[in-house]
Amino acid sequence: MVPMPMRKLLCAAMTAFGVMCSGAAAQDTEEAFFKGKTARLIVGYSSGGGYDLYARMIAPYIGKALGATVVVENQPGAAGMTALGRLYTSTPDGLQMMLAGGTAASMAQLVGEAGARYDLAKVGYLGLVSKSPYVWVVSPGSKIKAPADANKLGARVVWGATGPMDGLSDGAAFTCEALSLDCKVILGFKSTSEVALAIGRGEVDAIYTSDPAAINYVNTGTARAVATMARTRSLFFPDLPTIFEAVPLTPDQQWWFDFRSKVDNLGRILIVPPGMAEARLAYLQKAVKQALSEPALIAEGARTQRIVDYQDPVTTREMAISVVGSVTPEQKSRIKSVVEKRN
Repeated sequence: MVPMPMRKLLCAAMTAFGVMCSGAAAQDTEEAFFKGKTARLIVGYSSGGGYDLYARMIAPYIGKALGATVVVENQPGAAGMTALGRLYTSTPDGLQMMLAGGTAASMAQLVGEAGARYDLAKVGYLGLVSKSPYVWVVSPGSKIKAPADANKLGARVVWGATGPMDGLSDGAAFTCEALSLDCKVILGFKSTSEVALAIGRGEVDAIYTSDPAAINYVNTGTARAVATMARTRSLFFPDLPTIFEAVPLTPDQQWWFDFRSKVDNLGRILIVPPGMAEARLAYLQKAVKQALSEPALIAEGARTQRIVDYQDPVTTREMAISVVGSVTPEQKSRIKSVVEKRN
């Protein structure tokens, strides 16, 4: 049997000449590469938000699995698309990964948003950290007690969002289109939390947001939940009806909400730049699976209402590609028209 140090040297030499190492030797080489290094976990949003808090929660566990230090780096801009564009063209050395918003990223690519300078079919996938059904949230004193009330009031529903492709804005646009609501979406808020504060001040009427954010706003008295925007009820709102239960929907309306739910299920995905060496990508994928399966992390997530629901890289990639590539040209045109209209 080749001694361990010699096996590492042989594998390094073979890799340099484009020859694949054996599984054990490749493992040794990748382990040696990451040991003691610092890797960056990029977040395309400001500090203090949901993505930032998730990233800071999982970073130590990924670092432990890699034998490295993983630091969180915030690169806010264009609902995460600026950071994703940078990652897409960066060196695929394994020392930078991104906790990306799969919902916003897939929608931006689908409608051809100018800032979507990436292809989700080509990035490397490490797995899905969590997915959340989205919830329709209104101010505590709102006259909208149920989805059907929004039409009965005869008044425009004003939604708050951070940017044109942040999940909040296009989710609101989908809801308004499906239910034929008179709506306006106000962009430019710095975070979902800021939108929630605007609801409390009466500046906007509603938010379309993930259920971990929604339960936080409801528990603090900032907002009230109207419906879960998927076919299954939220873990945080077991008694809250889904949009499918709350409103009689036509097949076309069901398509809008089913597709939107499919987009929302992309949630928080861990990705790396395209073109990473297979052995290194496989090592990272294994480390992420180990990290996100740690009982201590799962318990911490449950305690802080940041649920960790790991999904493997292959399934995650298939979900992203399905969102971007499964719609017909006619459906794509309708989606593009709706998310660009908003007002």
